[in-house]
Amino acid sequence: MLNHITLHTGETRELVFINEPNMDWHIVQEADSSLRVHVLFLSEDDYEAQWQSTLTVDQNATGCKTEIYAIGLLHHAQQAHLLTRVNHNVGGGYSMQKLKFVLDDQSKGSFRGELKILPNAQQTEAYQTNRNILLSRQAEMLTEPQLEIYADDVKASHGATTGQLDSNALFYMQQRGISCDTAAKLLLEAFFEENIAMLSDEQQQEQVRESIHRIL
Repeated sequence: MLNHITLHTGETRELVFINEPNMDWHIVQEADSSLRVHVLFLSEDDYEAQWQSTLTVDQNATGCKTEIYAIGLLHHAQQAHLLTRVNHNVGGGYSMQKLKFVLDDQSKGSFRGELKILPNAQQTEAYQTNRNILLSRQAEMLTEPQLEIYADDVKASHGATTGQLDSNALFYMQQRGISCDTAAKLLLEAFFEENIAMLSDEQQQEQVRESIHRIL
C-alpha cells in the first residue's frame, strides 16, 4: 500500500521505520521544509525476515532539505531491499543519503538509489553514499546508485563501497589485548554510530545500539 505525505511550507518532520516488512512512501516537500527519514532493518529473532522498502521524495519548491539514513544488520537468511528516489524538481534544495549495511551468514541485501536533478533545479546540492560490510562469503549485497543531472549549476556526488572489516584495525586492537570477536563487534558498532546519532530521540538511539549489540 502506497502512503502519501505532504510537508507544507516551513514544516519539519522526522520519520523512523524499524523492520517495516513492506514500506512504500511518497513524500512531497513544499518550500523550506525539512525531512529526515530513518530506515532500519534490525530483527533479532526472525531469521528469515524479508523487507521490501521504497521511499520516494519530491522536492517541489525552493529551500527543501532531505536526509535519509538507513541501517541494515542482516544475518541468517534475512533479506532487505531498499529503493530510494529523490527528485529535485526545483532548484535551491539539498539532499543527503547515508546508507550502511552489514551482512552475515546467507543474508542478502540490495540498495538502488535514484537521484534526479531536473533542468529547473539549479543551485542544488545532492549527495548519496552507500557503505557495506560482508562478514561471510555467502552474504550478498547489490548496490545500484543512479545519478541523473540535467542542470548545470549543481553540486552532486554518489559513491558505494562493499568490503570486509579493516584487518589492520582488527590487528591493532588485538595487539592491545582485545579479543578478535570483541574487536570486530566494536568496529561494527562504530560503523553504524554515525547514522544512529542522527536519531533525534536519545532513548531511541540507545534502543538501536542495544539491538545491534545483541545481534552482533
